[in-house]
Amino acid sequence: MSLIVQKFGGSSVANADRIKNVASRVARYYEEGHSLVVVVSALGDTTDELVDLSGQITKNPSRREMDMLLSTGEQISVALLAMALHELKCGAISFTGAQVGIRTDSSFTKARIVDISTDRIRKELKANKVVIVAGFQGTSSDHEITTLGRGGSDLTAVALAKALDADACEIYTDVEGIYTTDPRLVKDARKIARISYEEMLELASSGAQVMQSRSIEVAGKFDIPIHVRSSFSLNQGTWIVKEDKSMEDVLIRGVSLSKNEAKLTLSGVPNRPGVAAKIFKTLADAGINVDMIIQNIGKSTDTDISFTVPRSDAESAVQALKKIAHETGFKGISQDPNIAKVSVVGIGMRSHTGVAAAMFEILAKHKINIEMISTSEIKISCVVKKKDAEKAVKALHDGFKLSGKK
Repeated sequence: MSLIVQKFGGSSVANADRIKNVASRVARYYEEGHSLVVVVSALGDTTDELVDLSGQITKNPSRREMDMLLSTGEQISVALLAMALHELKCGAISFTGAQVGIRTDSSFTKARIVDISTDRIRKELKANKVVIVAGFQGTSSDHEITTLGRGGSDLTAVALAKALDADACEIYTDVEGIYTTDPRLVKDARKIARISYEEMLELASSGAQVMQSRSIEVAGKFDIPIHVRSSFSLNQGTWIVKEDKSMEDVLIRGVSLSKNEAKLTLSGVPNRPGVAAKIFKTLADAGINVDMIIQNIGKSTDTDISFTVPRSDAESAVQALKKIAHETGFKGISQDPNIAKVSVVGIGMRSHTGVAAAMFEILAKHKINIEMISTSEIKISCVVKKKDAEKAVKALHDGFKLSGKK
């Protein structure tokens, strides 16, 4: 029979009853004769609760200690799922990321997988056991516990599917697949049957929370088909696959929203070569990802530069830039956490014109002001005020007729 990697997110294992539900589902595959590697996230909102707890201790925690803290959530999940499978007379064994040989670099809280040694997993599979692996984590060459960033359990699952040459990779969540937008925001959002790696990557990187963007990069690079489906239903979900010709017929595949954004503005930046390079190299060295960038050049010798970063990195970015204020000569720095990014995505944009104009007209019609704009070949993103974000998503979803209603 086949080797299947399954990943269950936090909502799928939020409490004892849901863990038992997952165990029953895994046991059915086991009884059919499949070899199973099951990747599990932390229970429910455990990760958020641990982050909040750390915030009660310090506003600027060590990234190493955050990894020590956050990695404990998945360790609880895997042990409980193994116990639930034992109750069903199903052979199972749980492991941390380090125990199964997931090696990463040393970038705490955002580590990248370097290598996976599959010997221990294969040994347990040969012993006819379900192997349960803690998602989101690994260990560096210095034997430090590391985590893979929010949503990192997806990356664990896809990387294991590649390393084990699995026949299938299934991602289980609390919705039945990938939708044209978040169905919790828009009731008539439509489930997508098939979506390309590239479209899914753009949706994930611009706020869609169904899958982590780095996991899609790995899946696309190694052509690993992914089936995203619900833990609470047997229905087919969404397949993430290679692009095919029929996909180009759909102009807009979906609308995504990210509220985890902050806008930083540097004022009075000297308009001379090398200053911008120094500013953004400083942010890169601090491990801070910059998304949109706008430079406003006036008649004076100074300019203003605005850019967006993840809201959780905003304070770190400010502190890093203050250290080079004298060297670079900028006069002030401010941050605005009350923004959001709304994006439309579709590979049909490559062969159709007028999408940007249509997007701007829809937002204007609903009196939503655009603060920043960025584009790629298949995506257009706009920064808007956070208070307007959900209205913008609903307006764009309706304006581009994504519900399928006539």
